[in-house]
This record gives sequence, structure tokens and C-alpha cells, in this order.
Amino acid sequence: MVVLFLIACATCLLTSNARILSVTASSKINVGTFSSIGHRSFLPSRRSQISLYRLCVIRGGAFNDDSDDDYEESDEDFDFDDEGMFDFDAAEDDFGDESTLAQIQEAYKKTPPLTKAYLTASFGAALLGYVTNKNDFPSMLQLDWKPTLTHLQIWRPLTAFLNFGPLGLGYLMTVHFVWTYMSTLERLNHSTPYDFWLMMLFGSVMMVTGYTMLGLSPRFLGHNLSTFLVYVWSRYHEGLEVNMFELFNTRAELLPWFFLAQTFLLEGEVPILDFLGIVFGHIYHYYKTTNVLKTPKFVIEWYNGNNKYAHILREKYKTISSDFEM
Repeated sequence: MVVLFLIACATCLLTSNARILSVTASSKINVGTFSSIGHRSFLPSRRSQISLYRLCVIRGGAFNDDSDDDYEESDEDFDFDDEGMFDFDAAEDDFGDESTLAQIQEAYKKTPPLTKAYLTASFGAALLGYVTNKNDFPSMLQLDWKPTLTHLQIWRPLTAFLNFGPLGLGYLMTVHFVWTYMSTLERLNHSTPYDFWLMMLFGSVMMVTGYTMLGLSPRFLGHNLSTFLVYVWSRYHEGLEVNMFELFNTRAELLPWFFLAQTFLLEGEVPILDFLGIVFGHIYHYYKTTNVLKTPKFVIEWYNGNNKYAHILREKYKTISSDFEM
């Protein structure tokens, strides 16, 4: 299944018109775009200590050079060493000795644990639907409260978030978008990953509750999670200037609102789902910054304990921590 997932991602990269770019220690990310509507991706750059850092992106911008000095101090908290999280060889030649598939395999290998598990499970569910349900998401994994409560099918509220639509180019672009933001946020919490787990749990519970109260279709839960993630990312990088499509500059905290406006203007529909993702992201950010929302002590103790599974997780996050200069 993992191999199929990598092949699918390779297809996305090869068939897209996004640019794969290399960034050296003192350079910035110039972000390419897909012409497709409704999917976007953007990944933050770290000015210093990045040796070779390449990514494929959907709808986004580049950092404004004028903002470097203003945020130099904050960037130091997240510096990477020369073995960065996406340290690809042959950066000067996109089609050099290392194939694109090998690069994707390396990126997948270095993907943080929860992000990797989530997206791999999503692809597995999509593949199952392709084989058994005419390329539609499996009904046994969709959110339906009646079987959830009467037949104790308690997995449904969780597996509903695996739905990114049927297998196809749109699915691959959504997966790439979620991977970009989710893996970035998980890396930023590499030393306290339980805070990232709490963020994902909070966002998921809020969305399931909100969708149920408003009577919205649970088929959009997976897509809406991406808006929640980009809002949280934007607050992590609040004040950072971003250049959109090389046309104009905006602040990172305005990025979710730009995407909301884009949905309204280009897709001709009221972006209720995007707005809900922003609202839930704002509630999380407010509770987190005011210390209302804290990771339960028993979770922290479990993670730092001597049990086998906690040790495996610590080793995985230890590998991520080695990419940062602490």
C-alpha cells in the first residue's frame, strides 16, 4: 500500500505544472502554482542552514525579501542543519542521478509519524473504495450516527476524515496540500508532539460537532481539515510577509482569508466550509495561547514513560529533532 501511495504521489508531481525548486542557505522559496481551482499548498521557508530543500506546491506565494531582517530572530528557533527534513541530492538538476520517485520515497520516509499514518490510511481507504465501491469512499467508513450509536461502530467519526474524494488528480492535490501543512506543524512540535496530537484531536472534535449541529455533509470533513491546518500554520508565522503568485504581498495571517475569498470568487459559492475551518482554527489558537487548552498530564507522562510504544514514538521524533538546531 505504501508503494502504491508513493507511485500516486509521483504521478502528481510528474503530471502537475508546479515547479520543483531548490533552495540554498541564503535563498527564499518561490512557489509555483497549479492552474486547478480549489486546491492550494504553501510551505514555510527557513532562511538559514537549509542546504537543499525542494518541494512541489499548489497555489501559493514566495516570501518577501524585505521581511528577512524583521523575522530573523524568530526563524532561529526552527533552523535546520545540512541534513534538513527534505535534503535531496542533485538539487541543481531536477532530473539528475536521483529519480523523482526516489526523492518522493525519501520525503515519505522522513514524513512525521502521525502525518504519515493519516495520509497512508487515507490512500488505503480511497483504494478500497476504488476497488469495492466504484471509486467512491467506502460507506462503512463514512460518518453515520445511527450505526455509530446503535451498532457501536465508533470508528466512523475518525475514518470520515480520511475522505479526500475519489482517486484522481484532485485527490492527489488535496493529499499534497494536507501533507504540506500537517507535516510542517508536526515538525514544529517535534519536541512536544503531544501538543500536536491535541491540536488534531481538538480540530476533529470541533468539526464533527459543528457539522452535526449545522446538518452539513460529513463527506467534506477531510477537505475542511486542511483549512483548519492552514489557519493554525498562519498563526504560527503571524507577521511573515508572503508574495502571492508574484503579484502582491500579504501577511501570513491573512492567507486563510485569501483562500476563502478565492473559493468565493473563482468557484462561485459561499465558502461556508472554509469559514468553519478558520473559526475552529481561531478557537484552538485562542485556547492554546491563553493556556485554557493544555495536554493532559497523563498523556505527557505516557509519552515520557518506559512503555514500548512510547519509546518507538520518541525514537521517531528524535530523528525529526535532529533536523533542528536547538
